[in-house]
Amino acid sequence: MSSSIGALRVDGDRLWSRLMAMGGIGATPSGGCNRQALTDLDIAGRRLLCTWAEAAGCTARVDSIGNLFLRRGGNDNALPVVLLSSHLDTQPTGGRFDGVFGVLAGLEVIETLNDHGITTRHPLELAVWCNEEGCRFPVPLLGSAVWAGQLSLALAYAVTDRDGRSVREELARAHIPIGESVTRQPVRAAFEVHIEQGPVLEQCAKTIGVVTGVQHMCRYEMIVRGQEAHAGPTPMNLRRDPVRVLANVLPRLYESTAKHGDDARLTIGIIETQPSSSNTVPGTLRCTVDLRHPEAGPYRSLRDHAERIVGAALAGSGLQGQFRCAWESPGVAFDPNCVDAVRAAAAALGYSTLEMCSGAGHDSCHIAKVVPASMIFVPCAGGLSHNEAESAKPSDLAAGANVLLHAMLSLT
Repeated sequence: MSSSIGALRVDGDRLWSRLMAMGGIGATPSGGCNRQALTDLDIAGRRLLCTWAEAAGCTARVDSIGNLFLRRGGNDNALPVVLLSSHLDTQPTGGRFDGVFGVLAGLEVIETLNDHGITTRHPLELAVWCNEEGCRFPVPLLGSAVWAGQLSLALAYAVTDRDGRSVREELARAHIPIGESVTRQPVRAAFEVHIEQGPVLEQCAKTIGVVTGVQHMCRYEMIVRGQEAHAGPTPMNLRRDPVRVLANVLPRLYESTAKHGDDARLTIGIIETQPSSSNTVPGTLRCTVDLRHPEAGPYRSLRDHAERIVGAALAGSGLQGQFRCAWESPGVAFDPNCVDAVRAAAAALGYSTLEMCSGAGHDSCHIAKVVPASMIFVPCAGGLSHNEAESAKPSDLAAGANVLLHAMLSLT
């Protein structure tokens, strides 16, 4: 790399200004963002991004599942693209940096190349994946899954939100062409920069996380069917109360997780009862059980133990129910050459680093199954994410964008 290329740095102020402008679309009273997939606010965010990107000389296209691609030509446009990607959709009470930082850092890389009159040999594409969060439409990483061939277009179109609106209907409402097969362009390398969404980098006082892979993860749904009854006249020993099964299961699940070591993760994210009345014994209980581990063996063991614990609790209760895996994302090891590019870029720029496995799912999980890919993490305050209080230092965000820039340049 020439000395002039090695001296390149992004404009951190421009990156921060655009993060704040995008954060104004769907801004919440507590300082976060609510810009859920394929809502009017999500489409408004995409339009703002396209305005900036087209002013930077990029051309835009949208595929049939709603993934947005912004292309900057290279010296040889027949070559595979280098992909810079993340997402713009948020949680209902999300922050201003999750996903959007990766998108706007990619745009900032393109703007920096423009500022210095540099054309890469390979073309660049900035990708915005549709419905990464999986909160409005309950299939996370949906757009990248279709692009990577991990989910059929027909199944993706059929996913509905809580109001019964389908992905297909909402794409059509947003005037996104639907029905054509989603084709995958040849990719030289793919990079995604992201806030860590955890506290490790901050606690270790490191600026850059060199992400080597993503842990194994799955989400179970537990449903227990009992019998509705009046809370006053019905004796405890005569109740068919599904909540008792949950009370039995929870301590045993937490005990099992602890036995699988510090890297094991258990989250009970949703607990719902029907008819949800304070003076009625519930007739139905539904809850979600999220399990994660970076190593394949302990992950399988964690799942097996959970299935046995819930199965035994259901059998002992005399109630009907089920415990099914509703979603799974197997662990991913990122491409060694892409990881090396991130590692080398951070070292050349003088940033402190930590090698780490991502605890959260990202679109790069699907991308890495079909093309060479890796990720870059930067710290976030207190490790908070999926939270309106989500925050990151402008200097750390600029550092992540600089590593993205130089890792990309090393492979173009």
